Amino acid sequence: MLALPVTLLALAVAVWAADQSAENKSEEPDSFDVEPPILKQNLSDEPLPNGDLARLEKKMEVEQRLVKVVRFESDLANARVARAKEELGEKESQLATGEITRDELESIKTALAQLTEAAQAATAKRERAELEAAEANLRRQQKLLKLGIGQKSDVTRAEEKLAELKAQKN
Repeated sequence: MLALPVTLLALAVAVWAADQSAENKSEEPDSFDVEPPILKQNLSDEPLPNGDLARLEKKMEVEQRLVKVVRFESDLANARVARAKEELGEKESQLATGEITRDELESIKTALAQLTEAAQAATAKRERAELEAAEANLRRQQKLLKLGIGQKSDVTRAEEKLAELKAQKN
């Protein structure tokens, strides 16, 4: 009874890992990862968290979607700032020709300052979300390795991604 869910989980993780490996392959022709075979004595009898593969997959999918939303919010905020800067340049030239007043220009500068502040907050939120996602992925990969269905290269990749994000933050 326990063998079927474990087999399904192993199959799903293997398919997912193969897909991830294909996406993350190095461009160098001599570079490759060699994984030792999983030995029976290295498999863990520890049950899967919550025992439900579908729920775990759904949780991972939700995490990825949340990070995507935060990235899009950050990109949108930065695009708004860029557009406001363009508009400010246009309005400054209109001020020089007398088409607008100094008060109108000042209100545009105030709006730009608010948009810049919002973009900075969105960027900080994006960095936090990406860092949290990388930490969650590392924990997940370590747990899969401990259960005997993950690969050491996936853990290493997750550790490298987390270290890269932490280095960018500092």
